[in-house]
Amino acid sequence: MFVRQLLALCIAALMATPATAADIAFWDTPRHGGNSFNQTAPDAAYFRALRATGATWVRLTFSKWKGEGRDFLIGNADHYAGIPARDLAMLRQAMDAANAAGIKVVLVPLSLPGARWVQHNNDQQDDRLWQDRKYWDQSAAFWRDLAVAVKGHPALACYNLLNEPTPEKGMGLDEHAEPAVREAWYAVHKGTTHDLPAFYEHVIAAIRTVDADTPVMVDGGWYANAWSFSYWTPLRDSRVLYAFHMYEPWDITSGPQIKRKPQLRYPAATVTWGGKSRAFDKAAMQDFLGAPFAWAKAHGVAANRMVAGEFGCVRVWVDCGAYLGDVLDTLNTHGAHWAFYSFREDVWEAMDYEIPPAFPAGQVYYLREQGKGDKVPIDSPLMGVIKSRMRQSP
Repeated sequence: MFVRQLLALCIAALMATPATAADIAFWDTPRHGGNSFNQTAPDAAYFRALRATGATWVRLTFSKWKGEGRDFLIGNADHYAGIPARDLAMLRQAMDAANAAGIKVVLVPLSLPGARWVQHNNDQQDDRLWQDRKYWDQSAAFWRDLAVAVKGHPALACYNLLNEPTPEKGMGLDEHAEPAVREAWYAVHKGTTHDLPAFYEHVIAAIRTVDADTPVMVDGGWYANAWSFSYWTPLRDSRVLYAFHMYEPWDITSGPQIKRKPQLRYPAATVTWGGKSRAFDKAAMQDFLGAPFAWAKAHGVAANRMVAGEFGCVRVWVDCGAYLGDVLDTLNTHGAHWAFYSFREDVWEAMDYEIPPAFPAGQVYYLREQGKGDKVPIDSPLMGVIKSRMRQSP
């Protein structure tokens, strides 16, 4: 029932929007932006505020928005049958608003057919995509349909095929395994449904049947861990960007720090990963973040094709500013593209860097529930750390 509506909407959209293909040249110089993971589709004011930070692009997920079916834009992740027309209209409206503000858009789903986002799946991992190839085909069909619908939109900068895939999870590979261990694991699983590069090749091939130009962004495995490319060879398509995320060490940057007394400190804390304990300081950070760039250099991939798609720390952590500054300085040294997580998220304030660290989370939610969200202060020095690095060149 979606197909006729979709075709009519696509024809109308093509008549209304000049067919200017997204250009890989946009990514030839370092691009800095933010993540929009909101429950409500962002409006023009949102994108203007993001642009005012110095951002030039947004990594925009639509998966939290309320649509016609259970899963926005997909309809139903149990069986993809076409893009609901009203969902597509909502997405294009958000893209129009971004374009008016001068923000380029990277589209990224949290869910694909056979891989419903865990927070929309009763907190249960959905790994059907990594068990059954029919979901590879359905995911490819979804991306082909979406490319038909949005290619040529003036805001479009890239298709980011899936946020934080985990085909290695539960398959005997530690998240922080050494490169040799990852390579040995892949030698066993190459060609199976757990073969992430092969999955991406499958989806990209479908996109290229309808859109030869728009760049594609691919997250590495194990939640886009920065070490995850160690078993990869570059994909065949020449318009691919390789993305990783940076919240390491998770125990220091994230939820546990909100209530921990005393907090673990940066750069003084010792952490355990990959079965080893080490002090996590700036040198350790540079070593960790250097891995994807070393992989790129070894395989002839330009540094301007590497993207830190997400990074962050909870705003109440006393060392969040120092951590953000060191992450950004390291990324800027490599000439990387990056997008901080997140900008004015409407359902989770813990990584909203505009809100001062001392302002209570409960007060944020209370004011928003009372329709007084404009009373939440947005003068945190943490955003100043980010803005200052946006102005820097490598």
